[in-house]
Amino acid sequence: MPLVSIITPSWNVEGLIEETIRSVQSQSFSDWELLIADDCSTDRTPQIIADIGERDPRVKLIRQAKNGGPALARQAAIDRAQGRYLAFLDSDDLWLPGKLERQLAFAKAKQAALSYTAFRRINETNTVTGRLIEVPAALSYGQLLKNTAIATLTAMVDREIAGPIAMKNEGYDDFCLWLSILKRGHTAYGLNEDLARYRVRGSSVSSRPVRSAKWVWQIYRNVEHLSLARSAWCFGHWGARAWLKRREF
Repeated sequence: MPLVSIITPSWNVEGLIEETIRSVQSQSFSDWELLIADDCSTDRTPQIIADIGERDPRVKLIRQAKNGGPALARQAAIDRAQGRYLAFLDSDDLWLPGKLERQLAFAKAKQAALSYTAFRRINETNTVTGRLIEVPAALSYGQLLKNTAIATLTAMVDREIAGPIAMKNEGYDDFCLWLSILKRGHTAYGLNEDLARYRVRGSSVSSRPVRSAKWVWQIYRNVEHLSLARSAWCFGHWGARAWLKRREF
């Protein structure tokens, strides 16, 4: 069985998905499977994935029966995952070649249930925009409530340490997952190395800051069941950090 299962939802990314897959195939660490759950794309995305999978059986296409959004697609991939480690990569983002190797070594050294790395943003033409998004060395549950540090494409979960993994069908389902792991008493550890490229697209699900803010507030109140006062306190810190992260230097 592969050591790392890579969880990727896809939807109408025919112009980008091959490059994302290539960034995985270029990893210096090769003991992985890439599980791409396609959410009923209407373009050539599934065919591109299937064609690559015929040449590289580590790349596996999962076809969703109906369009249900990223959370359900991620869960479909998790349900098929065989690896001890789950790494998350969206279908328009990229990894640098040493990402898995460096993060695995780091996660093992820290005995981390959840780890994450620094990254840079790119636009639709692969031009790097803005500064390096650095990350804190560690985050507890309470600290993560106020932080935006764990970007999906940088996250890795050790299932043997973290325990059961399940996505919630919420906006920012990834944030919900990180919180659920840390709420069990675990600490997330950050590797402050530039290992990934987050693509900013106007059409991406999480690209609208007002909607993102609403999702986070709903998580505080409806998922984590925080009091109004604690929600407001956490939201103020989260909003400030989100604004700083979005700035381009």
